Amino acid sequence: MQASRDRDPLPWCLAIGFAFLLVCLHRLGIPNKIYFDEVHYVKAARKLLQGLPANREHPMFAKEVIAGSIALLGDRPWAWRIPSVLFGVLGLHAYGRLVWYVTLRRRATILAAVLLATDFLWFAQSRIAMLDMVSAGLGMVALWQFAALIREPARMPRLRLAACGIALGLSLGAKWSIAPALALPGLTFLALRIRESGWRVIGSRGSGPVPGVSLVEAALWLGVLPLALYWLTYLPGFFWTDRPIDPLGFVHHHQYMLKLQDSVKKLHPYRSVWYQWVINWRAIWYLYEFVDGAQRGILMIGNPFTMLAGLPALLWCLWVGIRQRRWDALAFVVLYVATLMLWAVNGKPIQFYYHYLLPAAFLMACLALALDAIWSRADRWRWLAPASMVVALGMFVYFYPIISAARLHHGKQSYAQYMWLRSWR
Repeated sequence: MQASRDRDPLPWCLAIGFAFLLVCLHRLGIPNKIYFDEVHYVKAARKLLQGLPANREHPMFAKEVIAGSIALLGDRPWAWRIPSVLFGVLGLHAYGRLVWYVTLRRRATILAAVLLATDFLWFAQSRIAMLDMVSAGLGMVALWQFAALIREPARMPRLRLAACGIALGLSLGAKWSIAPALALPGLTFLALRIRESGWRVIGSRGSGPVPGVSLVEAALWLGVLPLALYWLTYLPGFFWTDRPIDPLGFVHHHQYMLKLQDSVKKLHPYRSVWYQWVINWRAIWYLYEFVDGAQRGILMIGNPFTMLAGLPALLWCLWVGIRQRRWDALAFVVLYVATLMLWAVNGKPIQFYYHYLLPAAFLMACLALALDAIWSRADRWRWLAPASMVVALGMFVYFYPIISAARLHHGKQSYAQYMWLRSWR
């Protein structure tokens, strides 16, 4: 990573997060009923409040958060979905801070935050009571804290290690798909320590990457603490009256969870695979019906411009990462590939486009870095960067009615103007 004299864009990160919060809260209670996969997780949260087992195939923390919201705010749509909003906003802010600490590029950070807020996926998942935003939001916090630790190793190192470890454990306790990204802090710490101290690293307290923190201590913060917290997220299940989870039979329970996940083999009309996600090929209709007094729709699809523009940006980041040793660009390429390849190799029979949530987020960072490089040029192509941001924002505004459950004014045929590909239908 190269140093920079750029000013910290913290006020911009806060402003973008606040604007995103306001947009997410608008019409959050519509539809006034369970829709799409809320059927699994809202019902599971209700059962948790009754001390009953439910949705055993997934980790418990996100469902516990939804249950807590229901207990605090009442059993109504706004209460089911507000945790996703809050973790989505938290994750967006953490993402902006992550990009800043990795790159130290003010404009790239601002661009990345705007691109994530308008990539459609982050917005859609921030308004539905599912597991994804609890996991993704906390995952971004973990990566932010680790990046800040590496950038400023003398500033609150153990506090940041603790914050990273806590966020790692709770994020994994919400959903497993974050696992590849969560493994990278520990691996990065190990790699940097080996570079600094050679292979005799176990007891070394050398200067890289954090002076005074040995590899053993780092393993406690980034390995043992997250696993202990992950185990604790299952605490309510230890007291179920019907087939409680054995606290000492954790391996067996996880084998059972995997078996349940792999048992879903019935083909779903919205199923897709990873290479279709990359080209934004397959959409999901979360909702399309007459509800709450109007025809409304919620379409899960990526921003048609940024999802495709991000692909050459990804290749550019790979090229400059290798040829010019731009470790900031290479870091986001690694995060993209790691979180995407999980779905390419795990063999889960039924997959959906929303599984692209995390890879798409890191793709937006690659696009931001590429646009920042273009914006910095002093030639006739410089205009492409601001024009790209205008198009990205324009796409969000244009599709906003069909991704936010707005009142559609052309009845059942309202969807037609947004169906640019037959595969989106």
